[in-house]
Amino acid sequence: MRIKVFLGAFLGYAGYYLVRKNLSLAAPDMISDGILDAAKVGLAMSAVSIAYAFSKFIMGSVSDRSDSRKFLTIGLVLSALTMIAVGVLPYGANTALNTTIIFALMLVVGWLSGFGWPPCGRIMAHWFSQNERSFKMSVWNVSHTVGSFSLGFLAIAGVGLAADLGLVQTWRGNFVFPALIALAIAVFCWIVIRDTPESCGLPSVQDWRNDYSGVKSKGHSGEKLPFKTLFVDYVLKNKLLWVVALSNVFVYLVRYGVGDWAPTFLQAKGIMTAAESKVAFSVHNIVGAVGTILCGLATSKIFKGRCAPMNVICMLACMLGVGIYWVVGAGYIDMSPAMQKVLVYVALCLIGFFIYGPVALTGVQALNLVPKNAAGTAAGFVGLFGYFLGDAVCSKIFVGGVVTAAGWDAANLTIVIGAGIGVLLCAMLIPSEKKIA
Repeated sequence: MRIKVFLGAFLGYAGYYLVRKNLSLAAPDMISDGILDAAKVGLAMSAVSIAYAFSKFIMGSVSDRSDSRKFLTIGLVLSALTMIAVGVLPYGANTALNTTIIFALMLVVGWLSGFGWPPCGRIMAHWFSQNERSFKMSVWNVSHTVGSFSLGFLAIAGVGLAADLGLVQTWRGNFVFPALIALAIAVFCWIVIRDTPESCGLPSVQDWRNDYSGVKSKGHSGEKLPFKTLFVDYVLKNKLLWVVALSNVFVYLVRYGVGDWAPTFLQAKGIMTAAESKVAFSVHNIVGAVGTILCGLATSKIFKGRCAPMNVICMLACMLGVGIYWVVGAGYIDMSPAMQKVLVYVALCLIGFFIYGPVALTGVQALNLVPKNAAGTAAGFVGLFGYFLGDAVCSKIFVGGVVTAAGWDAANLTIVIGAGIGVLLCAMLIPSEKKIA
């Protein structure tokens, strides 16, 4: 049952990534066809991140009082149907109106995306005990890489199918075909996922593995905690969870501050062509999948499930990687163009390898700091800080503003400083994890 449930959570969360970033792939052709206003398309794209940040937090508490199977599956079905709607709606010549409609639909998609992580966090908390969770969740966390990687190929296939069907606006395939695959995945998730071992007549995973190292509920033996207890007692009053959430801000600043801006930075400095920078971006993410699993394995085997020491190591490595990326990319070291390009690849691989470990492990820390029946709320709280403050505010708005006002040196320095603050915040959790363990 654990294998089936894990596979359902893995593919289910990957499915959410098939219906999240579709607009980024379709936007150039939609602008060319006069569907979108180029000046506002970035705003439409940001709608997903903003809505997702708040949804992940609010839906987290709802998921703790719901069935994971129903919650994940319904959210994925609604996300897919919304994305299909984006692809099939008739758009007129009024680009401002079209942009407004698509912005609204992207807000809906972002909100529905928040149905993905919380039930998966609940699944991990109920089906896997604390001393095995860091490795299992690191493997599961690769699902978003699989989903993002697959989206590009499915979008290409969708555009090809649209052309074969004789559609003039082939960009519609970017939305419709990946969403149909997501619907098929939702059916699979409904078949294999179950909410908790107890709901299947099985013992709790703690009893089964004789692992009682996690945080226990105080005075609430039932599955569903009261709303006040979830938000106030286990989240708002949990000082350690606040530290995890703040550390997640700087993890996401590094993650997206490098990932989202690398193609622009490398092309602005004349180091890579547009095609080469996209390859560098892909390599950065693929290496991250390997790093996620290995960091999780090291956390489990070397640090006995304690995440903070591994997070400190990872953020230090990222700090070094961002420094190399900045200095080499800016041309401050005299070397041949070929060597400069190689070192930029090395730096991006170093950052990618180590940044996705903390991305996964901060989620594990959130689960480890609360009872398992508050897992979704804790995960949503930490995710709110990461996606809203770390991604939307810091890596996109703030870093972009720094580039405009002071240039790339100041922007990359900001990311280096952010990595350093992340190191300090992660280190603050080392003593508390020893006590919990």
